[in-house]
Amino acid sequence: MSETLSAVASTPPPPPSPSAPPPRSLALARLRDLALVPAIIAVAIVGFIVNPVFLTSDNIVNVLQSMSEIAILVLAQTIVLITGKMDLSLESTFGLAPGIAAWLIIDPALTRGLGLDLLPDAWAVPVVLLVGALVGAFNGLLIVRFGLNGFVVTLGMLIVLRGLLTGISGGQTFFALPASMTYLGSATWWGVPASIWVSLLLFAAGIVVLGYTRAGRALYAIGGNVDAARAAGIRTDRVLWIALIVASVLAALAGLLISGRLAAVPAAQGSGAIFQVFAAAVIGGVSLNGGKGSVFGAFTGVLLLFMIINVLTLAGVPAQWTNFLNGTVILVALVVSRITGGKAQT
Repeated sequence: MSETLSAVASTPPPPPSPSAPPPRSLALARLRDLALVPAIIAVAIVGFIVNPVFLTSDNIVNVLQSMSEIAILVLAQTIVLITGKMDLSLESTFGLAPGIAAWLIIDPALTRGLGLDLLPDAWAVPVVLLVGALVGAFNGLLIVRFGLNGFVVTLGMLIVLRGLLTGISGGQTFFALPASMTYLGSATWWGVPASIWVSLLLFAAGIVVLGYTRAGRALYAIGGNVDAARAAGIRTDRVLWIALIVASVLAALAGLLISGRLAAVPAAQGSGAIFQVFAAAVIGGVSLNGGKGSVFGAFTGVLLLFMIINVLTLAGVPAQWTNFLNGTVILVALVVSRITGGKAQT
């Protein structure tokens, strides 16, 4: 990801101008990355009080595994949000990419007629990632090349991709998945589910790329002021296009992980996930206006969100209240961001 984005950011952003944040502001921005740590500690204490099981190693692993796929979606959305755009179609890519792979690979004789059995099992992962890349490339074509509104484009793509998955599956669930599709979601590495390792490694890479490379600075520059970024020599259209492709590939990979964990691809896979994604990103300090936020902040946001959900589950609160929680978190985070940032959100 770093090499690809670096190749299109032809020159680094210009030296700080009067409108650029001073070093002290940058230091404060770094400190804001840790803003949710006290809240995470507080929720851990409350969780232990509610049910001592909360702090057991099995439950901690359960929380990390349950959030791993959504966390990768949050990482994908963070990349797009930092550029000043948003991608609503990620939740549908999350379901469609593994759905297409299953449709092309599984034997219809084993699945009540579902599947075409056109490709060998070894093609599963490449097909999943390719579908993600194609969706991102098409989004980029409409948003970057044709100049269409990103919100409307990705909303339309969300509906189109969801309908496509329903169409190829007949509204049913793909099962009897090959081992190549279930491995990452079901394997265990050094006693920890592989999906947790994959998620943590991707976030570590995201922290390095967005925080310490020219490619990352290009993304922030575009989100802060696209005209200034273009004047500084950054190939803004190409960077935006690649950011959309990378985000969609990450969404496809996340879908592969959850499909492997469930050993199935439901027709509704990913439906409604975008609410959790935005809740986690916003509470993690990622600005909807672009140019602000960090990968680490996004990670703490999704961790805090899933910790709260886990505490509510242990306390016996019905799962139907999850969407209420997600919406409340978004609204509270927006209000806090407005109060602390002093800038109106548009």
